[in-house]
Amino acid sequence: MSDTIKLGISSCLLGEKVRYDGGHKQDHYLTDTLGRYVEWLPVCPEVEYGLPVPREAMHLVGSPDGPRLVTIRTGTDHTQGMKEWAQKKLDALENEDLCGFIFKSRSPSSGYSGVKVYSPSGMSARKGIGIFAGAFVRRFPLIPLEDEGRLHAPELRENFIERVFVFKRWKEFITNDGTAGGLVSFHTDIKLLLMSHSQKHYSLLGRMVAGEKRRKLREVRDRYISLLMDGLRLIATVKKNTNVLMHIAGYFKKELTPAEKAELLKTIETYHKGLVPLIAPLTLINHYVRLYDEPYLKRQYYLNPHPLELMLRNHI
Repeated sequence: MSDTIKLGISSCLLGEKVRYDGGHKQDHYLTDTLGRYVEWLPVCPEVEYGLPVPREAMHLVGSPDGPRLVTIRTGTDHTQGMKEWAQKKLDALENEDLCGFIFKSRSPSSGYSGVKVYSPSGMSARKGIGIFAGAFVRRFPLIPLEDEGRLHAPELRENFIERVFVFKRWKEFITNDGTAGGLVSFHTDIKLLLMSHSQKHYSLLGRMVAGEKRRKLREVRDRYISLLMDGLRLIATVKKNTNVLMHIAGYFKKELTPAEKAELLKTIETYHKGLVPLIAPLTLINHYVRLYDEPYLKRQYYLNPHPLELMLRNHI
């Protein structure tokens, strides 16, 4: 891939003092670790919309399907103004080549999921989405999105960043190739990664690529990336990963000595029991891929989906 992966992010997560109380919510994993591999595009809906810092706090009221953005103390309704600003902002973001967006959790303007929505009686339910985040989802349904709070869970962090890198690869395929043959090649590279998330999507996309000549290429590509991103949202569990690891082990049945085969199977079993992280069997497999120059496995995104320095596969 090219060097630049551009991600949108709520400005306060980068340490910018734009919150209603004049503070920030810097996330050091995002700024100090992930930030080494991405270019951030910060967005603060409330400040860019025109509100000052500090400012009166706001919340969502009404129905979760169509909430209003209202200040807590004076009851000023900013819903329409925020929606109009959001549409202009999204028009500008169309040209930014974004590969993902990280929102501030629980924010009435930027929260992506589980934002509190208050009823007329004052009761709340975490069923809402921020005004700007909701508009973003509707405009860019394929772009990987996540709340920063959910990224504290290792499996959700890995899932999000993995989707970002896949989406970047897809955008480069469309820009640099985009042909039917290129789609077959892209799908070949993604097979094992997809299998680790969803056997159903693995089968569906395989049949789609095999039968693409019967339909227009653009329609096939659009349907392909929609299903691919849908499948990758499903978490790659230990059981799913073990299935892929055993599948990979089959490629070495003629090359490995009995001792090497026993070591590999033992490492996979140890991972399956939850005693070592996924990086343990993958390190051994990558060694054998290089040693025996296995061409099919060398091209699989699954074995190296993102920089090792992010340590996304080191959790148990």
